[in-house]
Amino acid sequence: MESICEGVPMICTPGYIEQMLIARNVSDVWKVGLQLEHGIERGEVERTIRILMVEKEGEEIKERSLKLMEKANRCLKEGGSSYQSLDGLAKHILSL
Repeated sequence: MESICEGVPMICTPGYIEQMLIARNVSDVWKVGLQLEHGIERGEVERTIRILMVEKEGEEIKERSLKLMEKANRCLKEGGSSYQSLDGLAKHILSL
């Protein structure tokens, strides 16, 4: 979540079941990061960093990361969906 809110592309190394699903969303659905396909090996890490920092694919990932950041920030501002949900939860808790 922090990477999305800051517009930072991600390198994913999933370890457990839910992390594998999140990594697939990051790399294949939202396309705001890359997944280390062959584990944490020097060559694989170097290749992934090179893609993000030098290649056209990395530039596209950065652009999508910034667009997703803007959407996330709109949700967090007053009137945004996340703001309203949290506000509603706080009001509910206070009413108990």
